[in-house]
Amino acid sequence: MAAMEDNGRVALPTRHVAAVTVGNAIEFYDFVTYAFFATQIGHAFFPSDKPGASLLASLATFGAGFLTRPLGAFVIGRMGDRVGRKPAMLLSFTLIGIGVIGLPLTPTFAQIGVAAPILVVGFRLLQGFALGGEVGPSTAYMMEAAPEHRRGLYISMQAMSADAAVLVAGLVGVALAHLLGPAALNAWGWRVALLLGAVIVPFGLALRRSLGETLDMEAKSQPLAPIERRAFRRVALLGLVLLAAATTTNYILDYMTTYAHATLGMSEQLALGATAVVGLCGFICDPISGWLSDRFGRKPVMMVPWLVLLLAIFPAFRFLSVWRDGPALYTTCAVLAVASTLSTATVLVAITESLPQRVRSGALALIYALAISVFGGSTQFIVAWLTRFTGDPLAPAWYMIAGVIFGLLAILQMPETAPVRLRARALAEEIA
Repeated sequence: MAAMEDNGRVALPTRHVAAVTVGNAIEFYDFVTYAFFATQIGHAFFPSDKPGASLLASLATFGAGFLTRPLGAFVIGRMGDRVGRKPAMLLSFTLIGIGVIGLPLTPTFAQIGVAAPILVVGFRLLQGFALGGEVGPSTAYMMEAAPEHRRGLYISMQAMSADAAVLVAGLVGVALAHLLGPAALNAWGWRVALLLGAVIVPFGLALRRSLGETLDMEAKSQPLAPIERRAFRRVALLGLVLLAAATTTNYILDYMTTYAHATLGMSEQLALGATAVVGLCGFICDPISGWLSDRFGRKPVMMVPWLVLLLAIFPAFRFLSVWRDGPALYTTCAVLAVASTLSTATVLVAITESLPQRVRSGALALIYALAISVFGGSTQFIVAWLTRFTGDPLAPAWYMIAGVIFGLLAILQMPETAPVRLRARALAEEIA
């Protein structure tokens, strides 16, 4: 049964929250697992005699999945606005499952030759298409089904599910690295890690079939008024910049395992722990960020932590590059992850609230997909290339700093959408 909120509204049942957030969880589990097993995947499907070439090919293939995200956002996201949130979420999750299961079951290059990388790229393209259409309908559903004064908390569950997946992926990676030798880890251990994420696919589909529908069928066909169109274009542009900045920051943090091992020369066992630290910090801070934004507004909660992050990035990476041990790695990851997550969990809330309902699913899906495609698909490759080209282990820090600066500028221009702040503003105007 659903629990009652203190204002009499019905809270979302736990199973419905799980049904909505499970797609995001699988996306990030798969992403993080791929990222810190990128070296092994590169050797399996893209063997090369040149140092670093297999890793770059593996990361480039992972980035290929981002190319089809805008197409998926356009098709499935718009389906969420025209047909309904539920059918769009069922379609996207089914396609996600095919991609998640297919890649780890693909034979190696040594076994089937050039067909192996072709299949891997194909699964990544299919998965990218599905993921491009996942965020819009699911986040729109979460906002529309949540009590008004709990929107921040409920939408932050999307981010929390992702970071929970990061945490689980990190723990799985650490466990496999300790239980298996290097030969077994390179040969098949990484496949086990990826397939564990596929286990929840049938359960996710069953949960989503039980959802209701939140799209207002009568209002969906009404066109936007001119003033709504102008506001929509402004929010779309600012949202794109915000999500690009958040994506850059998050994906560099998720790259810390590969960075610690491949760039700083740390052992795999120590490096894999970085992912778990990032996931744990996000898992704790995501709902805190959403809860704070419900109480104090979206803009303050986005602005303050990122200012702290901006000041902390360079000293943290410098500290890590000098000491290059477990405590330094985990401290750096924890400091940056906490500062980043306390802000980025609210970014999706602010953008979703600013969009009209009848275009919310498609617009949010497209904004998110474009940001993820350009910056999520390229960040790790660019950082790896910059580090290799310049020989500077601080290259990720400079890239992250640039992203945070652009994000802060966009936050200043975003409208405040938190109901608590809007009511306070209306009351002040009445008194005046």
